[in-house]
Amino acid sequence: MKAWQVPALGEPAEVMVQTETDRPQPAAGQLLVRVRAAAVNFPDALMCRGHYQVRPPLPFTPGVELCGDVVGGDRAGMGAPPAGGWGRVVGTALLPAGAFAEYALMDAAAVFAAPPVLDDAEAAALHIGYQTAWFALHRRARLRAGETLLVHAAAGGVGSAAVQLGKAAGATVIAVVGGARKAAAATALGADLVIDRHGEDFVAAVKQATGGRGADVVFDPVGGDAYTGSAKCIAFEGRIVVVGFAGGTIPAPGLNHALVKNYSILGLHWGLYNVRDPQAVRDCHAELTELAAKGVVKPLIGERLTLDRAAEAVQRVADGDSVGRLTLHP
Repeated sequence: MKAWQVPALGEPAEVMVQTETDRPQPAAGQLLVRVRAAAVNFPDALMCRGHYQVRPPLPFTPGVELCGDVVGGDRAGMGAPPAGGWGRVVGTALLPAGAFAEYALMDAAAVFAAPPVLDDAEAAALHIGYQTAWFALHRRARLRAGETLLVHAAAGGVGSAAVQLGKAAGATVIAVVGGARKAAAATALGADLVIDRHGEDFVAAVKQATGGRGADVVFDPVGGDAYTGSAKCIAFEGRIVVVGFAGGTIPAPGLNHALVKNYSILGLHWGLYNVRDPQAVRDCHAELTELAAKGVVKPLIGERLTLDRAAEAVQRVADGDSVGRLTLHP
């Protein structure tokens, strides 16, 4: 089969190599899946660089999220199929046999039926980004209708999910983006106010929009200056949810500031729920499937690319040069 591999660590465009290799062999509890579409995530770039908490052995095939068809393996672990049978499935790939290939491996206990209303690219992009945003907003921050939600990187994969889920929860959503193209995307997603950080001070804009009160919840997958500014415009009893550090800088928050302003700093590592509370992940997928059926959520697909452009796609996500999600199609 055709697959991309990372034989050495470095920038994705420099270290990812397309090759012909044998199909991976599923072990007990694993499934062999023919890949229909794979979504590119920022962690794919971090793993190429060796900067992610998960460090698969070299060489590995990157790609952690996919939509595909089960063609072999231990189906007994899949449990009862949904009404109408399994059909397409979505979920995370088991590294080192990742999704940037014609075939990948998945955990039989962690596959989900793809929502019928979503096409292959949209279904591939639903799982990690929307689960991350849902757990951040609902499980960690307990976002309530009528509150103000500030979303950083709002035109990115996980940020766009947070915008849609925030609106679905009845929040007023303020989106921060970088550039006119991303501003247009955030507006189309339904954000109530879009701030282009290239030309505006988002701290001043948030304070003005909220009458000086600030944002009740901040969704921050960026870190660095985004976090620092968020602490300056967080509301009384607000909640900042730290989702990632796409900006490259991990902030060191002053806890005295959190004390005197009476706000909370919350961490969100969605992957832990797969281990600690897998039922919550299943329940979340059921809710996301229902929201998709109602047309409330629909993954923002920036581009659908052929598999042979995987290295380019991962590098673009690493550089912040993409809108929504990039998907790869064997």
